[in-house]
Amino acid sequence: MSLDDVTGFVCAGCGATLQASAHPFACPNRRAGDDVDHVLVRRDPASPPPWPTDGHPNPFVRWRRFLYAYDVGVHAGIPDGELRQLIIDLDAAVLEAGGRSFKVTPFAQSPKLSAAFGGDEVWVKDETQNVAGSHKARHLMGVAIHLEIMGQLGLDDGSLPLAIASCGNAALAASVVAAAADRALNVFIPTDANPKVVRALEDQGAYVNVCHRKAGVEGDPCYLDFRSAVGDDAMLPFCCQGPDCGLTVEGGQTLAWEMATELGWRKVTLDDLYVQVGGGALMSAVVRGFEQALQAGVIAALPRFHAVQTEGCYPVVRAWEKVTAKAFEQLGAALPEAWPDRARALAAAPEAVATVMAYARQHRSEFMRPWETPPHSLAHGILDDETYDWAAIVEGMLNTGGWPVLITDADLTEAVRMAQKDAKVKADATGASGLAGARVDRANHPAADGGKPRKIGVILSGVER
Repeated sequence: MSLDDVTGFVCAGCGATLQASAHPFACPNRRAGDDVDHVLVRRDPASPPPWPTDGHPNPFVRWRRFLYAYDVGVHAGIPDGELRQLIIDLDAAVLEAGGRSFKVTPFAQSPKLSAAFGGDEVWVKDETQNVAGSHKARHLMGVAIHLEIMGQLGLDDGSLPLAIASCGNAALAASVVAAAADRALNVFIPTDANPKVVRALEDQGAYVNVCHRKAGVEGDPCYLDFRSAVGDDAMLPFCCQGPDCGLTVEGGQTLAWEMATELGWRKVTLDDLYVQVGGGALMSAVVRGFEQALQAGVIAALPRFHAVQTEGCYPVVRAWEKVTAKAFEQLGAALPEAWPDRARALAAAPEAVATVMAYARQHRSEFMRPWETPPHSLAHGILDDETYDWAAIVEGMLNTGGWPVLITDADLTEAVRMAQKDAKVKADATGASGLAGARVDRANHPAADGGKPRKIGVILSGVER
């Protein structure tokens, strides 16, 4: 078989196409300052693989045929059995490195949370039971599987170290998965990183780079230093930012596929899904994964997607407001003050949404820019200076009639209490952010569905350490 038959990527910003490649990470047209939102997204295959029914406990084994790396491996002549075993062997190494392997995590209705929400049906995805205590390892396992297969094909010799900018869950997940893959890892961290996290990274053999903010320089210094290292081709991006690694979102889609499978089996349709947003890879993956499940007939309809951010840093909320204002300007209609009213109107105007999103991706700085001051919140894990995968998130909300939610530290404190007491999940403030958003939004917009009970989904991701 020819690698020419492998379904490749398209840049959501400039439209460039990329065929099968050892490193389909960043758009080849990406240039500093061009103001285009370059993000590689894998095109939908002409004949998507059938939805798996084998029930394997490892999501990467179960959904292996949906992975770009698997497609490359099969077309290069590697049998399915060998690819399946490669994933199993890498997962065994993850277990040895971090004490936990990849398994489908629980997703079910929480009776006590439902009662606390006044009768809404609250469904909880517990990602605190995942590798390194959050969803982050999913993104990185997808990249690691790809690099392992490229190694077998002689397209990656393993000599380049991996790189990530993070000081929390993503860094910890990267250190475990990189150790399992026997790859060197550089972690770019801020000056105020948690000493416990730093020790854990060093214990896994990661090289820690401390990054300092520079006067007059916008953006996260860790991300800027990471970009410099990756841009010099000295390291490979092993990160949770879609613009820098086009494969990282795909690994995260396993979470959405698990949720959709459970909902489809139980014949449940969510009304709303609240997702905590920092850099944005999680929500970008959830939106795309649910869309694929809908296309496959696994679920009957998409939920309204809601991005949750803290009042200490909310770049994607700001972008959503700017995009919606632009859309109503294009429609020649007055801009509703209430966010649900904006969302409802634009969900009924898909052509306007498509037009304004195409414009936004070509004029990124009008809609997405780094937060102007150092961000602060109890939810440290979603304090990214900018939301790198913002466009897919905003578009996902607009297409489904969803809107963003802002939360305070007081909301986070209550959500942590509810997660631990009612859902019996030991989530930290970052991990309970989606739950906080659901609670705040339900209080602020009780009549969004005529006051009737809703079916609500939240993701608890980030274990209290």
